[in-house]
Amino acid sequence: MAGSAFWRAIDWRAPWLVPYAVRGMGLVGRLEAGATVAEALNAEVIAQAMPGGPVRFVPHGTLPAAEGYEAFIHRTAQVPTRDNLHDFFNGLVWCHWPGLKRWLNQAQAQALQGALAAGVRGAQRDALTLFDENALLWAAPNALQPALQGGDWRALFVTGRSAWVGHEPWLFGHALMEKLVQPYKAITAHCWLLPAGSTPRDWRPATPVVRSWHPLPVLGIPGWWPANESEGFYADAAVFRPSRR
Repeated sequence: MAGSAFWRAIDWRAPWLVPYAVRGMGLVGRLEAGATVAEALNAEVIAQAMPGGPVRFVPHGTLPAAEGYEAFIHRTAQVPTRDNLHDFFNGLVWCHWPGLKRWLNQAQAQALQGALAAGVRGAQRDALTLFDENALLWAAPNALQPALQGGDWRALFVTGRSAWVGHEPWLFGHALMEKLVQPYKAITAHCWLLPAGSTPRDWRPATPVVRSWHPLPVLGIPGWWPANESEGFYADAAVFRPSRR
């Protein structure tokens, strides 16, 4: 979603945005005052003294036509940014989880070098892009991990419902955030399991990340969507499909 005041479509009361709401509303305040997305994000970087040396957000036109997006970020510590929801959420994740985003960019740059040497895009590069765009990160309780891994939706969402309390996952993928601005039942995240008790702030996935995720329909998460209070919500086999694994 691009255009004038695109940020007004965001509902910061949505349960999946709770970890981001304070920072996100601060960014929106700067946009309302006339800042571009890049300018609003740079003000946030300065305000929080981002660890590891600050990245800067620059107009997307700064990106040279002959250089890849991830390679440019790795070389310059500058993130090309457009005035739209997609890049707004990407910048919000950079500000909220800077260590994990830096790790990801380093891994992307290495995968790009390997792909160029091999003359193919490469599975690792694709997996990292998937992680960047659509990841959900969850330090799941032990009792629920087999249900997620096996696609046992009844055990995960119905009989195991009480086990979710205090174990809510975190959105990481900025394309996933963008889709959830206009929620629909079939939105499915790629869920990576974190060690118990950890957060995205202190976790780094093992590489390679290929095939290390599990599909998770996000509006099935208890407390995230009113309709899932009814057990019948999960009877929709078009969304809650049996696992092929």
